[in-house]
Amino acid sequence: MEKFDLIVIGGGPGGYVAAISAAQAGLKVACIDKRGSLGGTCLNVGCIPSKRLLHSSKLYKDIIHESINHGIQIKKPSFDISKMMEGKDNTINKLTNGIQHLFKKNNIEYIIGQASLESDRTVKVENRKYIAEYIIIATGSSASQLKNIKFDENYIVSSTGALNFKKVPEKLAVIGAGYIGLELGSVWSRLGSEVTVIEYDSSIVPSMDSDIADNFYKELKKQGLNFKLSSEVINAKIKGNKVQLNTRSIIDNSEANLVFDKALLAVGRIPNTRELGLEKLNISSNSKGYINVNHFYETSSKGIYAIGDVIEGPMLAHKASIEAEAVVDIITGKNGQVNYNAIPSVVYTSPEVAWVGKTKQELDKYNLEYKEGKFLFNANSRSKVTGNLSGMVKIYSHKDSDKILGAHIMGEHAGELIGEFVVSIEMGASAEDIALICHAHPTLSESIKEAASIASYGQTIHS
Repeated sequence: MEKFDLIVIGGGPGGYVAAISAAQAGLKVACIDKRGSLGGTCLNVGCIPSKRLLHSSKLYKDIIHESINHGIQIKKPSFDISKMMEGKDNTINKLTNGIQHLFKKNNIEYIIGQASLESDRTVKVENRKYIAEYIIIATGSSASQLKNIKFDENYIVSSTGALNFKKVPEKLAVIGAGYIGLELGSVWSRLGSEVTVIEYDSSIVPSMDSDIADNFYKELKKQGLNFKLSSEVINAKIKGNKVQLNTRSIIDNSEANLVFDKALLAVGRIPNTRELGLEKLNISSNSKGYINVNHFYETSSKGIYAIGDVIEGPMLAHKASIEAEAVVDIITGKNGQVNYNAIPSVVYTSPEVAWVGKTKQELDKYNLEYKEGKFLFNANSRSKVTGNLSGMVKIYSHKDSDKILGAHIMGEHAGELIGEFVVSIEMGASAEDIALICHAHPTLSESIKEAASIASYGQTIHS
């Protein structure tokens, strides 16, 4: 039986980062993953392929609608969906092969197969057994289904199926107005699909700041996405190569029958814990299937840790990665910790939406006194140059200390711009600190300075 210092179960953004970090710290490491392609959901069927298609479809849309505004005339552009998919697959292969190269570079044993926990910190893969002083569970999550709506990955698809359409569906239903639904809905809408988003809640992306969400909703409607909010899908049937959805309004209980070519079910994700054999070691989990851990990410079984989507918290690749580094620090005797208030979230539509820290809803719920600074991108010089005028920067700072409590951006490159606020919250900066920093001109980041000035001083130069 081969022995390791650490066995990591799962090769996604949590697992592979934990394996590499531990190997660099001098531990003998094995990483077990059943997919056969490192990178987990994120690199294989999630973050990376969706961002590639978002980029490709945005280029196509911009050529049609924006190029003429810059004096560039193009006669009726077209696209090749197979080439788009080929580009997506090539990107995935480069990144997953890159991780495998890093495993070899750091002498990590890569084991392909389904791992299950045995007694005495032993992990079984098929007929082989491995033992380690420490084990990290990082098996990620899978797309959720509804009680009466199941995936067939042909007509009713998960995000995986929606990343692999052979042709653009004439009519596409997106069930769920969260990150995944809105991103993939945007991809196919840009390429010509008539997209209808059906959401049980009364607003889109419930975790988003309410003011930003309202503006984001209006912007997506302008782009052609249709919405049925406060609506539930009662059932789905496949008839004559079409998906028939029976929906019901939460408000007035009225029903409607809608017909689509495809339906994307994007109602959240569930942790992958069922085949791990947690019960053998009496590892506890909650009613939703998340593994219970203490402040050191250790499960109820000593020496076994869990990170990423299998524990409570936002299901984000970068959250899993930072937890991976923290756990390895803990195992190797360092002070590993994560500031969950400084973990950014990004929706990669156009415009992008990004945020970190508290939303207005959270501040009001906990009766925190705050100041608000808002600066619209239509008053920003760089936005006027590019023509991307929609969106804003919002800052919430503490009424007395002026420390930044939350920051929210809707606009082009919001996912990049939010980094300044992540650093600011991590370092305990105030709105005034940002307001006093010199930002390059003309840049979108100047809007951050302007919003900070409004939050701190109640006024700014360009608004």
